[in-house]
Amino acid sequence: MNDNAAFTPPTSPDSVPLAPTPPSQPSTLRKIFIGKDGLRAGWSLLIFIAIFAAIIFCVNIVAHKIHPPAAKSPTNTPVEMSAIHTLLNESIPFVVVLFVTWIMSRIERRPNSVYGLGGNRKLPLFLAGLCWGIACLSLLILTLWKTGLLVIDSRLLFGGDILRYGAIWLLGFLLVGLIEEYLTRGYLQYTLTRGLAGIYAWAFKTRHSQALGFWTAALIFSFLFGLGHSKNPGESPIGLLSAGLAAMVFCFSLWRTGSLWWAIGFHTTWDWGQSFLYGVADSGTMVQHHLLATHPVGKPVLSGGATGPEGSIFIVAVLALACLIIFFTLPRSHYGEPSKLTP
Repeated sequence: MNDNAAFTPPTSPDSVPLAPTPPSQPSTLRKIFIGKDGLRAGWSLLIFIAIFAAIIFCVNIVAHKIHPPAAKSPTNTPVEMSAIHTLLNESIPFVVVLFVTWIMSRIERRPNSVYGLGGNRKLPLFLAGLCWGIACLSLLILTLWKTGLLVIDSRLLFGGDILRYGAIWLLGFLLVGLIEEYLTRGYLQYTLTRGLAGIYAWAFKTRHSQALGFWTAALIFSFLFGLGHSKNPGESPIGLLSAGLAAMVFCFSLWRTGSLWWAIGFHTTWDWGQSFLYGVADSGTMVQHHLLATHPVGKPVLSGGATGPEGSIFIVAVLALACLIIFFTLPRSHYGEPSKLTP
């Protein structure tokens, strides 16, 4: 025996290398609620809707206790909305949407900016939307006026009243743009896109699942947006169609930029121009203290009738022009990517 040979200790059962432990499989209950990107989109949507509906229900109860609603007029004559009514009706739901969206961002551990109000180009996009909104509406009004389908009767405001009521209504319609865009094309659009994209990726194994999910969600919410205008007095089938098509245009700007700010600006001055500046009906609704008095002439399908310019078939061409403006003037971004949207 070689005394210099290395001594090899006997092998102990405890010293045998253990095989790697396979990762534990998530429970069935966890699979139902949690997916690859966190809480599944279906549950997220249900939680958002439930919280939003509960808060709005409570707010309505309190509001009715403080100020009971007036009895409805027996006639079908539309009542002009007041500025105070508009400010309250739009600001409270917007604050609720902001709050519930923030809650969901904490639950899902996502930056709030991915839902459309973030980004480092908020002001340029918003200002561009303001300019294009009033420009496109003015083109539509000019078309109706020059073809004799809209008559301008008189001016109703003078002096300081023009600036005062113009500023008040601009604020009011900014709130309209904020609530309508952020509610229908903010968290809900993002989350339904996320869910549908997962379904498309699983079913078709396509790299275009994000785009398919986005545009499917856009069609659903645009249809609901148009349908939501059906309760407006004086609304028409073309008016409902134009509201849905306008929603798709706003979705195009969201897809193009990853931001809601262009759509918010466009929405603001479009409604402001109709209701205050030109004094025409906006989806069948009139407002108090508008600058001009006007009335439509001819067939409603051409003039818009009681619906206003949005009820005219000419609006289809204007919305097509808005799509071209978005395509050629807005920078291409990436919808839904936090790295692109975080301020």
